[in-house]
Amino acid sequence: MKNVVTNWFSKPWYPIVLSAYPVLALLSANTGQIRPTTGVRPLAISMALGGLLFFLVWLLFRQVHKAAFLTTLFLTLFFTYGHAFIYIDEEYPKTNYTTWLAAGWIVLLLLSIFWTTRPKLTFVSSASTLNTVALALLIMPVGQIIFGSGPRGAHALGLKNAAVDSDLVRPENPPDVYFFILDSYGRSDLLYSAYGFDNSEFDSELEKRDFFVAKCSQSNYVRTEISLGSSLNMQYLQGLDESFTPKSTSRRVLWDSLKHSAVRYNFENMGYQTVSYETGFAWLDLTDTDHFMSPPPIYSGLTEFEGLFLRTTAARFTQDLGLVDPDYLLGVGFRDRFNYVFNSMEYVSKIQQPTFSYIHVISPHPPFVFDPEGNPTYPPDFWNDQRQYPSDLYQIGYVNQFQYLNKNMLEAIDTIVANSETPPIIIIQGDHGPWLQPKEKRFWNLTAIYFPEHQDQLYSTITPVNIFRLVFNTYFGGKYDILEDVSYFSPVPNLYDFSKIPNSCSHPDN
Repeated sequence: MKNVVTNWFSKPWYPIVLSAYPVLALLSANTGQIRPTTGVRPLAISMALGGLLFFLVWLLFRQVHKAAFLTTLFLTLFFTYGHAFIYIDEEYPKTNYTTWLAAGWIVLLLLSIFWTTRPKLTFVSSASTLNTVALALLIMPVGQIIFGSGPRGAHALGLKNAAVDSDLVRPENPPDVYFFILDSYGRSDLLYSAYGFDNSEFDSELEKRDFFVAKCSQSNYVRTEISLGSSLNMQYLQGLDESFTPKSTSRRVLWDSLKHSAVRYNFENMGYQTVSYETGFAWLDLTDTDHFMSPPPIYSGLTEFEGLFLRTTAARFTQDLGLVDPDYLLGVGFRDRFNYVFNSMEYVSKIQQPTFSYIHVISPHPPFVFDPEGNPTYPPDFWNDQRQYPSDLYQIGYVNQFQYLNKNMLEAIDTIVANSETPPIIIIQGDHGPWLQPKEKRFWNLTAIYFPEHQDQLYSTITPVNIFRLVFNTYFGGKYDILEDVSYFSPVPNLYDFSKIPNSCSHPDN
């Protein structure tokens, strides 16, 4: 056995193994934000290209160990170019470095060929060491991917102290429940004061459909993960878990609490089927629901992760030359997911079993991919050279996007109601307000609720933490206390360092 292992390690297969490392390292760095399966295709392509390059270099020199070592140097230069490019771009954004960086990499390539091809160097004795190093490099990212993204089954809870209620009763004719999260959708008074856009027509159309529109609603928190972590678990985060401390920057428990929340647990415990949609962000995706709705791959086949991977390698030249445009494909992916949500409402609304549908729409949140009529827009048109959103361009893209979203939401509501034998419960909520607003206005979110025969239970200052408490109390015999409606600001990266923000709404209905 020892001889077999020694013989195996003496052969130079390390270039192919090393060609897998950049993909796995990037995947592990984004564990929790993208699904591991996203890396399968770039991993296969990267290893195949590594093997092909190894074969071509061997054909040129006919010395397998020399070819393996030179291939490794080629791969190192290829996979590090994009990282060097990104680092210099971030540190020295006003420097014209592209030509010099490319020239430097070409010089390094030529020096690698010159040094490696010297007759006295065979690299035979280094094969075993380099094989061991190659395998060792893979251990950390593979371990992080495996242990950082392990699936959990349904009926799990992300928080031990989540506010579940095992005594809830499913009525004889249970209503379907739809929870639409419209990411970053602001309250109408904010849209008017910040952008000069009168959104009252949308509010009126909702009210014509018997929705209660909360004129003074606020989110409890100012970022998606903490806002949803609270609303889906029907509690404030402070003290809910030992990891939610002011100095903590960890999000692992928080993300798990989104996927396996008290709200989901309650509905599953009552025998409801669960429905969720792919968002493009793995930490938001509830992939283990009964119906996980995901559109077919975009026609080009290039995902956001693959676009990111391209930008970290010398293949970014394909983007510079116009051969591949990851930003265009980013827009295609977001449009596909958006359209898939609203095109599938007919199917979801006709599921025979009672359903709880969690529908997180990444809109009007950037990237901005629609104009008001639904025509495609190009995401980079709304950001600067550092891929940041200037306030004027953000305003244009945001207003464009929510107008098209309004049209789709009204059509979705009509479809759901028309296909429902029992009047459904429909919650439409912005997880927070738009970006680039003063601290207190970033909480001014849209809240609109279809609450058949019980609209009198709702009130204008309602916050997300109480919405499902009211749902379970009103329709399923719950006994939840209604909490004080409070909003808390916290900075990045210390998401749990909270400070209280008052509700200053002066609407006549308040």
